[in-house]
Amino acid sequence: MNTIITIGREFGSGGREIGSKLAEAMGVPFYDKDLISRAAKESGFCEEIIQNHDERPTSSFLYNLVMDTYSFGYNSSALVDMPISHKVFLAQYDAIKKIADEGSCVIVGRCADYALGEYDNCLNIFIHADLESRIERIVNRYNLPEAKAKDMIIKKDKQRQSYYNYYSSKKWGHSNTYDLSINSAVLGIDGTVKLILQYIEDFKKSGKKKQKL
Repeated sequence: MNTIITIGREFGSGGREIGSKLAEAMGVPFYDKDLISRAAKESGFCEEIIQNHDERPTSSFLYNLVMDTYSFGYNSSALVDMPISHKVFLAQYDAIKKIADEGSCVIVGRCADYALGEYDNCLNIFIHADLESRIERIVNRYNLPEAKAKDMIIKKDKQRQSYYNYYSSKKWGHSNTYDLSINSAVLGIDGTVKLILQYIEDFKKSGKKKQKL
């Protein structure tokens, strides 16, 4: 059975590294920034445009109207007049679905769990950690003072939360949004990967399929 893993993550929790190692252990493709190239190629947008709007919050009173139009497949002027940020979101949304249809994979961020809500072979995981552990990780990674690392974490988390809550019908970071929520500071990166692998294996052995959203 093909299994799609989506990973939401707090900034500095090691979510990307966990996703990469998980994909390597599973022997499946890993998508993070790769999604930008994929979405650009299939939508016709240049990568720079998608990069500039990647997981960034936006606002528009037209959004609900546009999404209703899009979901029914109408080729209306609303799609032409849609803000660029919404077009970028839909380009990534379509790319995520196509990637999932190709087989097992690990996808990080970008509302992938929401995009794949109809897929009963998709497991949605959220990686978090205490602030102190995340600050330490960002300090070491970017060679920043602790104060700047903390500011970066707060800004990035707010950005991801706003983006996710705006485009999806769920709440970023809330436990009932995901199948599994893990504090990566408890077991570390490799320990967290091992735990997720066991979770996936047990899911496959159960033969159960998730209820579609």
